[in-house]
Amino acid sequence: MAMRQACIVTDQSTPAREVPLRDLLGGRAGAVDASVPPVVFVIAWLVSGRSIGWAAAAAITAGVAVGVWRLSRGRRVTASVASVAAVSLAAFIALRTGRAEDFFLIQLLSNVASALAWTLSILIRWPLLGVVVGIVLGQKTRWRRDPGLVRAYGNASWVWVLGQYLLRVLVFGLLWWSGWVVALGVARVVLSWPLVAATLTVSAVVLRKSLPEDHPGLRHPRTELGTGSARTPRQ
Repeated sequence: MAMRQACIVTDQSTPAREVPLRDLLGGRAGAVDASVPPVVFVIAWLVSGRSIGWAAAAAITAGVAVGVWRLSRGRRVTASVASVAAVSLAAFIALRTGRAEDFFLIQLLSNVASALAWTLSILIRWPLLGVVVGIVLGQKTRWRRDPGLVRAYGNASWVWVLGQYLLRVLVFGLLWWSGWVVALGVARVVLSWPLVAATLTVSAVVLRKSLPEDHPGLRHPRTELGTGSARTPRQ
């Protein structure tokens, strides 16, 4: 029986030009849009004499307005509906509990869930950063057959866990527990696009430095194939 010999092959199905990680994962528009309803909620809460009802109505109106505006600019309907639904649920929770700070409870819980999910994905060697980028690049799961990419995506994913999700949990959790509504609104803005931009920058650096020096990049995962394959020359 002939022995199977593995060899490394570079995927050449995509162009050689590398795309910045921030471009692959989206710009700041979504993060900025998501900050509008919470800011409107806090402002309306203050102006109305701390009325949760008026604040909730204002936040939902702002969410709908942002959704309609984004739809007019080509955003997907499902994304706009999901955004409005999230704002509406946050407003409903605040109205039910009678605590304005509970408007931010979904934000806190979603970051707890994200931190746990990203950590688990790293531990089982399915780092979510790789999953997301792989889908965007149309690679599906080919990147998982490249040990160098798996390790690099894992290292970069820790930046998202520690530098974004865990930080948000600590800040939002402390402010929510203390009942500081205005501070929660400020934190919602500061820990939105500015933090996302910083996380993207740092994770891109970690990702690049974690790859072997001779690695062709994110668009070109190296996969192990069986006998008869040969190394595809880099162009």
